Amino acid sequence: MVKQTEVLALIPARGGSKGIPRKNLRDFAGAPLIAYSIWAALQAELVSRVIVSTDDEEIAEVARSWGAEVPFIRPAELAQDDTTDLPVFDHCLQWLKENEGYQPDIVVQLRPTSPVRPMGLIDDAVIKLLEEPAADCVRGVVPSGQNPFKMWWIDSCGQLEPLLTVAGLSEAYNAPRQALPKTYWQTGHIDAICTKTIIEKHSLTGDVILPILIDPLYTVDIDTPADLQRYAKLMLDPHIQAVDPLKRRRSFPENVSTLVMDFDGVLTDDMVYTDENGTESVRCSRSDGFGISLLKENTRVHALIMSRETNPVVSARAKKLDIEVFQSVYQKDQAIQALIAERNLVSGEVIFVGNDLPDLAVLPYVGFFACPADAHPEVVRQADLVLEHAGGEGAVRELIEIIIETTAKKEL
Repeated sequence: MVKQTEVLALIPARGGSKGIPRKNLRDFAGAPLIAYSIWAALQAELVSRVIVSTDDEEIAEVARSWGAEVPFIRPAELAQDDTTDLPVFDHCLQWLKENEGYQPDIVVQLRPTSPVRPMGLIDDAVIKLLEEPAADCVRGVVPSGQNPFKMWWIDSCGQLEPLLTVAGLSEAYNAPRQALPKTYWQTGHIDAICTKTIIEKHSLTGDVILPILIDPLYTVDIDTPADLQRYAKLMLDPHIQAVDPLKRRRSFPENVSTLVMDFDGVLTDDMVYTDENGTESVRCSRSDGFGISLLKENTRVHALIMSRETNPVVSARAKKLDIEVFQSVYQKDQAIQALIAERNLVSGEVIFVGNDLPDLAVLPYVGFFACPADAHPEVVRQADLVLEHAGGEGAVRELIEIIIETTAKKEL
C-alpha cells in the first residue's frame, strides 16, 4: 500500500493585535475572520488535519466551533508582537511529536488575515509541492502592483539609489516596463512547506521556493478596521469564487414536516400597488397557489406564512390558499423557536423560504433554508438552496415540487 501523504493545515492566530483588537474574532462578511482559513482547510481534499495555534482561550473555543483542532494553547512567549512564524511552527510540530507521535509530511500555513481564497488553492499548492521533489516550499504570489526595478532608496548622503539592478541593462529604472523582469508580491493566502524543511533547514521556505499564482482579485490583507468592511464586499462579488464558511449548504431534509414561507418577495414579486385611497394590492403567482394545493394532496407537510407585515392582503391570500398565517412577526428567529417548541416539531424537518435580511435570523433554527433567485445577495450567499425562479414567479412551486419528489422517493 502507498502511504498517504499527511498534510497539516496550521493556522496561527494569537490573541493580541495592535491594529485591530481581537482581530481574528472580528466579523468579516458574516463570520469570524478565522473561520475563513479554517473552512478553506476543511474543504481541501488533501488536508489531513486542521490545527489552530493560539494563546487565547476564546479564539480556541471559536476555532473548535468551526471545526478546527486546538490540541494545545501556545505559550505566551510565542505570541508577542515580534514573534516570527518559525518558532510557532517549531512548537506545534514538537508538541504533536511528543504528545501524539504525529509528524506530517507537509505543513500548510494559512494566515487568517488573507480570508478570500480561491477554491482549490490549497490542493493545487500541495500537488505542486509533491510533484517537485527538490522543492522546499510553494508560496502564493500575485503580480506586483508596482515594479520594484523602478523603486529607490535614499543613502546616507541624501541621494537616490536604485533599489534593484538588472544584469546587462543599464539604468533599469529608465527602461520600459516590457524590458524588465516580471515581479510578484507574496500574499498570506498559502505556504505549503515540506516538514523536513522546517525541521532540518530551520526555515519556512528553504532554498527551492515554487510560486503558485493567484488572481489579484483575491488580494486581501486585513490590517485595519476599514479593511474588514471594504474587503467583505468581495464575498458578494459574482466574479469571485472564494471558499466561504457561510456556504456550508446543508442537504435537503429526508423528512419534512413544516414549510414556513415569508410573504413579500416569496409569495409575491416584492412589489406593492397603492391606489388613491391608500389601498394596497400585490401580485402573486397562481402557479405557487397550485403548488400549495399539490403539497396538501401529496404530503403531510404543513404549510404556513410568517410575515412582518400586518396587512389584510396577507390574510386574504392565506385564506384563499387555506393555510395558516402569522403576521406582525418582527423576530422570526424567536417565532420559529416558539413554533417548534409549542408543536413539538423536529427543527431539522422544518424548511423556511425567505428573501431578505431579516429572514436570515431563522437559519440556525431550521433544517433547511431556501430563497428565490432574486433574493438579497447576502441571503443568496447563505441559503442552503437558491431556487431558479424569482419571488412571486414560481419559486414556491419549485420548492414544493422538490419536497413532493423527495417524499415520493422515500416512500418507494
